[in-house]
This record gives sequence, C-alpha cells and structure tokens, in this order.
Amino acid sequence: MTIRRTSRYFDRHVKQQRPSHHKQDEQSRAEIPHDTELTDRLDENVGTIGNIYSSCSDVIYRHFVIAGSIRAVMIYIEGITDTNGIEQFVIAPLLKAEQSEDFRPDQLLQQTLSVAEGKAVSRFSQCIDYLSRGYAILLLEHEASGLALGMAKWEKRALEEPAAEVGIRGPREGFTETLRVNTSMLRRIIKSPRLKLETLQLGEYTQTSIVLAYIEGIAEASLVEEVRSRLCRIEIDGILESGYIEELIEDSPYSPFPQLLNTERPDVTSACLLEGRVAILVEGTPFVLVAPVTMFTMLQAAEDYYQRFWISTITRWLRYFFSIASLTLPAVYVAVLTFHQEMIPGSLLISMAASREAVPFPAFIEALMMEVSFEALREAGVRLPKQVGAAISIVGALVIGQAAVQAGLVSAPMVIVVAITGISSFMIPRYFAGTALRMLRFPLIILASTLGLLGLILGIIAIVVHMCTLRSFGVPYLSSSSTPIWSEFKDTIFRAPWWMMDTRPSLTGTTNYTRQSPNQRPEQDRGEQ
Repeated sequence: MTIRRTSRYFDRHVKQQRPSHHKQDEQSRAEIPHDTELTDRLDENVGTIGNIYSSCSDVIYRHFVIAGSIRAVMIYIEGITDTNGIEQFVIAPLLKAEQSEDFRPDQLLQQTLSVAEGKAVSRFSQCIDYLSRGYAILLLEHEASGLALGMAKWEKRALEEPAAEVGIRGPREGFTETLRVNTSMLRRIIKSPRLKLETLQLGEYTQTSIVLAYIEGIAEASLVEEVRSRLCRIEIDGILESGYIEELIEDSPYSPFPQLLNTERPDVTSACLLEGRVAILVEGTPFVLVAPVTMFTMLQAAEDYYQRFWISTITRWLRYFFSIASLTLPAVYVAVLTFHQEMIPGSLLISMAASREAVPFPAFIEALMMEVSFEALREAGVRLPKQVGAAISIVGALVIGQAAVQAGLVSAPMVIVVAITGISSFMIPRYFAGTALRMLRFPLIILASTLGLLGLILGIIAIVVHMCTLRSFGVPYLSSSSTPIWSEFKDTIFRAPWWMMDTRPSLTGTTNYTRQSPNQRPEQDRGEQ
C-alpha cells in the first residue's frame, strides 16, 4: 500500500511539476539566440555570449585596447585553446598596432595577425561552434563581425601499438582519440588527393566531429552516398564512441554478427580504402569503422599481407578450422556423449566413462557450468588491472579446473574440450566476431543436448541461413563464397601472392577494378633480363 501511495504521489505531483525533455529543449533553444547576428556593439555581443556560457568558469574573456582607442575582446575556452599562441601571435601584434592601420577583421588577417587559420564569423551560432572546437573568437568595437582564429590545442595520447591487433610484422602505430591525428596518419599513407575526408557534426550537445573517408574513383559512388545518408539521418544528443554510430547505421541491428569492421590500425584502414571501402572516423575514439565487410573480412589479420603467401594461407586455414571448432566443439561433445556413444571408440569410451563416474551432472549441465565459468574468467581478466588481470585469469583457470575435477563436479575430458574451445576463440583476429561465436555456442549446446547431432545440424543450418540473408550496406555477408569465381577466392580462402592479385574485390561494383599491372611475377622479370 505504501508503494502505491508513493507512486500515486509521484505521478500526481512530480510529473506535473517536471516539464518533458522536449519542452526543456525548446525552452533552452529559445533562450539562447543561436541564429542571431552579431551587432556593432561590443558589450552587447560579449554579454550575449556570456549568457550562453553562464556558469562556465573555463570560458575566458580577455579585454584589451588596440591603438589606444579601439576596444577588443578575445574569447576562448581554457584547456582546449593554445593560450601561448594567443598571446604571441594575436594579442601582442594587436597591442603594437598603430592608429593608421586598418582594423577591419578581414584586413587584420591579411596584415597584422600571424595565424595560419582564420575565419570571419557573423552569427552567434558560428561563435559557439568555433569556441567548442578550440578556436579563439576576436570581437571588435563597431564591427558586426568577428574572427575565429585556429588556436586549438588538445591534450592527446602518444602513438602506441594497438593492444587488440598485435602483429609480429607490420607497423607498430595505432589510431588515437584525436581526430586530426588519425586523418593525418591516413594522409601519410595515402598521399593522393583522391583521398576524400568529409567532416560531419553529430550529437546535439557533444557536436562530435565525424569524418567520412573514401578514395574517389575507387569507392563506388552509390556506397559513399548510402553511408553519407545514413550518417545524416542520425539525430541523437551525443556521440561518445564509434559504437553509437555502428548500431545506428548497420543493416540488421538484431544480428549477433558485426556488419562493420572495427580497427585501430591505420594500415588496415588504408588497405580497406584501397579496396573500395568507406571508413568512418570519430572524434574521441581510436576505433575506426569500415564498411562494407564480409564474413571473410572478420577472419583476416593485417599480418596476412606482410608475410609469405603460403604461410598466410595455411594460417587462414587454421583460423577457419578453429573458428568452426570454437562454435561447435562443446555441442558436438555433448551430443555424442548424450545420444551417440556408438561413435566413440571402445577404449576411449571406457576412459571417459571412468572419468565421469563421480560426476553427478549430465553432460549438458557440465558443459554449461564450464563454459559460463570460462567466460567469467575471461571477462574478469579483461576488467582487472593489467598487472593482475593475466595472473588472475591463468591461476583461476588452473586452480578452478583442477579443483573441479578433483571434487567430482566436472570430468577431465570436459575441461579439455572447454580449454580447446577457448584457445580456438583466441585465434579469431576480430574480437567482436569472436564474441558472436561465443554467444551462439550456448544455443547450439542446448540443441545438441535435446536433439543430439540432429539439433546441432539444425542450429548450424539456421546460422548459415541467417548469414545468407545478412547484408553489410547491401553487400551479402557471404558474397565471396557464393560466387565460384577464382578472382574472388584470391583473398578469401587463400592468400594469393601479390603478383597475382591484379584486381580489387568486387564489393559494390566494378569502379576502377584493376589494382596493378599484370605479369609482375618475379621469375618472368629475370627471364627477360
């Protein structure tokens, strides 16, 4: 009764007093004159910006006088603006200016101020936008326009090797949280002016900068337009990470399989751009989204292209085999042990029966216990500090596994199966693709425990049918395996040598289909000489 009375009081009084979010947004927009133009009265302009940034202690207003008679104000946000640069290249030259000089904003950029980037602003909305991006705003008395000076100076992380995409051979640098550093790394690899970087602003409050990167003439125009339209449709209060955008633009949001590639490596992003794909870079995160992708894209590593082709091919075959094993091995073990004991050799069956003699649970419960425990240890190892995470996960797995076998809770073969499954999942280069297989492992175990191998086969068929219907920006998820064309298998099941990969993968079309000149086999060159 008390809960009901409290709920009624909340509905009757609190909800009536609290306005809706929509009304609050309308009120806030009405109070802030974003679309109002600047006036020629300096105090009025400064007062309006001060009202917009009320209770903001990091917004600095630097008042000074130019040539002894013209009042001016420099407005900037402390922490994201280079204060030393403002003093040296803006305020100092203005204080030394003479009365005979022209102090109109456009003339100041040409004659007095030694800044690399400066733009005229005439509206308060422009001032707010540039201030939030680290620019400094210069306002002058008797001028209905101001200057936005490029003085941004963000704190940024040093370049490091991506922790989730480690390789033996290849570049050792990864993207950072600073957008312009990331775009400069792409520019350093792809020096052609055909590399286009379109900037968008998403998020009503965060105003997060998003860069759409593609190579003009290689990427299909329809793909670029589709990605651009999906990004422009996003209306949200804030974007904090690229995962926000990934969920808002993917084709099948309920699918467990990732439909965009997440990477921290500039070389991987550049290689995808050279294949005709599109990249999405987000301010504040090192993870770049690449589209479109296929199932084989998720099983490819950057190191495959930096070592000899036959080693990369064998490594890919191992990767494919153990990816299937990570999905089906526990379910196969449960199905065979529960329904199909005749498939096990006699000596092995006797050994397994002896190990399971003291186990009070069926194979299904045993497999669930071990799989859940293994996933818990994996998650604990990720969340714990680096100094103790690896030690806790290894010691926990050894101690818990050995203690569980000695206590008779699980059998030794089950521990071996779960350990092989876990090692197999570690071979998948893309973490989120491995996560999808880990999620699907549990439904397959349930089907195998109820219908045996028939249930396992039905589950695999359902997964394959779902992947056949899956699309990544219109590209079929299994496109490379559905077309019996040799050129499509050069970089999927096999990794052909570079002198054989003359064409790009046909993801969205045949725009600029040729990658390199044919007949570049080294033996032919030596023979001609």
